[in-house]
Amino acid sequence: MEPRSGWTFLSNHAHVLVELAQDPSLRLRDLADRVGITERAVAQIISDLEGAHVLERIRDGRRNVYRIDANAPLRHPVEAHRRVGDLLRAVTRDLRI
Repeated sequence: MEPRSGWTFLSNHAHVLVELAQDPSLRLRDLADRVGITERAVAQIISDLEGAHVLERIRDGRRNVYRIDANAPLRHPVEAHRRVGDLLRAVTRDLRI
């Protein structure tokens, strides 16, 4: 049996965090392009991450800059013993948190 294609190990929430860890001033449009989802989906993910206190949105003139709380725990019980920063350190090239 051939494996199904199209799945990934990380969720879109994780992909958004990875991109923001590398460039905290990305626009929603740029995040959507990099992750491969709609701007609306990115906006919902940002809202989810803010609500979970993983991400903070900071206004800088007309733009937003995002600050990630590297000490926030991962949410699923399987990985709850780890922090957001652990995940980001494992998968990012240029960490800015």
